[in-house]
Amino acid sequence: MPCYTPIILERFLDSLIGLEKFCTFSRGQVTIRRSKCLARARLLRPTLFCFPYLYGAAIVEGMRMRFASGRGSLPVAVLLSVVMLFSLRAGLAQAGNPGNAAPETQAAAPVSIQVHAAQPTGPYTPIWNYFGADEPNYVYAPNGKKLLGELAALSPVPVYYRPHNLFTTGNGEGSLKWGSTNVYTEKPDGTPVYDFRITDQIFDALIENHVRPLIEIGFMPEALSTHPEPYRHTFPKGDIFTGWTYPPKDETKWSKLVAAYAAHLRDRYGKQTATWLWEVWNEPDIGYWHGTPAEYDRLYDLTAAAIRQQLPTAKIGGPEATGVSDHSEPFLRQFLDHCARGVNAATGGTGAPLDFISYHPKGNPKFVDGHVVMNVGAQLRAVERGMQVISSYPEWKHTPIILGESDPEGCAACHGSQNGYRNGPLYGVSVAEATMRIYELARKYDVTVEGAVTWAFEFEDQPAFAGFRELATDGIDKPVLNVFRMFGMLGGGRAEQTSAANVFSDAAWLATVSTGALSLDDVVEHSATGPPDVNAVATRNGEVVDILLWNYHDADFPAPAAQVHLTVDGLRGLTVVSSEFRMDATHSNAYQVWKQMGSPPQPTEKQVEELQNTGMLQQTVPDHALALRQGTADIDLTLPQQAVVLVRLREVTVQDFPPKL
Repeated sequence: MPCYTPIILERFLDSLIGLEKFCTFSRGQVTIRRSKCLARARLLRPTLFCFPYLYGAAIVEGMRMRFASGRGSLPVAVLLSVVMLFSLRAGLAQAGNPGNAAPETQAAAPVSIQVHAAQPTGPYTPIWNYFGADEPNYVYAPNGKKLLGELAALSPVPVYYRPHNLFTTGNGEGSLKWGSTNVYTEKPDGTPVYDFRITDQIFDALIENHVRPLIEIGFMPEALSTHPEPYRHTFPKGDIFTGWTYPPKDETKWSKLVAAYAAHLRDRYGKQTATWLWEVWNEPDIGYWHGTPAEYDRLYDLTAAAIRQQLPTAKIGGPEATGVSDHSEPFLRQFLDHCARGVNAATGGTGAPLDFISYHPKGNPKFVDGHVVMNVGAQLRAVERGMQVISSYPEWKHTPIILGESDPEGCAACHGSQNGYRNGPLYGVSVAEATMRIYELARKYDVTVEGAVTWAFEFEDQPAFAGFRELATDGIDKPVLNVFRMFGMLGGGRAEQTSAANVFSDAAWLATVSTGALSLDDVVEHSATGPPDVNAVATRNGEVVDILLWNYHDADFPAPAAQVHLTVDGLRGLTVVSSEFRMDATHSNAYQVWKQMGSPPQPTEKQVEELQNTGMLQQTVPDHALALRQGTADIDLTLPQQAVVLVRLREVTVQDFPPKL
């Protein structure tokens, strides 16, 4: 595009005026809000390639408008000129390649984070403790059992696991986006045959590792499908939405199967089934369901009635729709209308049981100029739209929400350059960004999020670090799992404690402010494509104060680390014991060590042992006594981009002095 065009000039002027907005002045003196001012200046760089043509005219025109409005002053005009001149140097440095959004090389502005430990803002309840995957048969593989145990050990809060394919016909063999249990077949005369042997392996693995099931009733057994052939897909080739996606050809047999399944689980696992969650199908607004919305509502009614026949207090929800988006919102609304006042296909009464409402917000990463660019904003916009829909229903506004798949993108088993973020720290910090922003959105709309399901587990018989969205690879924990370990510590949680009710009953959010934080509205609308989001949340539980800090940017390229000054006031006692844990490019990062090994696709036994050790959460600052100044602790730390840190402070009273380290 030629430089001398009205479009470029208008863009330049708008940015210039926006720059002045972040500079304040009074009594003829100028005060710069430095970080925001410089950040705004950096946004001008795409237009600075045309600087020789535009700068003089833009300054004159911009200042003419400011003085005409009576809001400008000479010091501001001078200041803007100086800032623009400094910005010009960096802009011209990129003039040879204007299409490449290169990382910044200058030092990042210092960030101040203040936590008010005596100012609780509301109760803290974990929502991160939900996981799931397409492939249910992997949970009873050796690496699957190992990972289940690690998830249960994250904290005392119960972990839920949501698997697909619990009713799918097959021999129990797992593959990408496939699993089966063979729970239902028929004899030649049409007599039903129930077989729960594979089902038992799945649920035994969950229960033995203290993981609670979120039971997704689906998909359609081959013998009950209205369109059974072809049945098993061949992902990644061809269409995956085959015979298992169709409605039942016999609703009575379907209802009896569901009732028998619920009865079997109740008889095998006893009273604990009262704590399990149930739902019907997955993403029925797209190809997972080859029926109409009305047919899904009918399936929901029949399935819920069959479950409640055996487990009268079972918590049942749905519809696990995609988005929410323009496509899926009509489906979600018709389902909520049906559950509120539709005719129940099973009972003939009004409405259907709905103990939680579920949908699937996803991000949309791209591969741009040689690096991954995430889009957590797209994920959060889907979260927000679902909350807007639900909160518009008086009868459903206070019904818990479960984000049944809440992920950076939509396909855990898919490869592609845009998915290159999955092995390293960017996956983990994006989960931190999204999860903490979901809490903010829930407060904004006064709704309750009960859980956010991370759709990631592990894949069997694949090379190490093959790029799937997973928590571990070949028994080696990925960096993202260490973010969940820090989540498990937030709120005073410790894995050795056994009663989640007791552990979190007194946990509370604390008032926290960061000068490097982006606003919620900015992240939802624009994601984090300008300045990074250098942010923090904090909790108190008794004498323990936990601060979770992160430095997130959508783009996966090198950038300056943030120098953070953390101030925590309102602390009690003589001193505090402080410790630090972190995940970044060089800590709690088995992927980095694996690359240093030469990226072996099949690591040796010795290499696996080393990778497993480096894949654990690293305590980067050992427990040490920290002096208080009038109840205030000051901590300086470096926070690289794409990093998550947890700082734990334990107050020490007179009775506990000297502290145990």
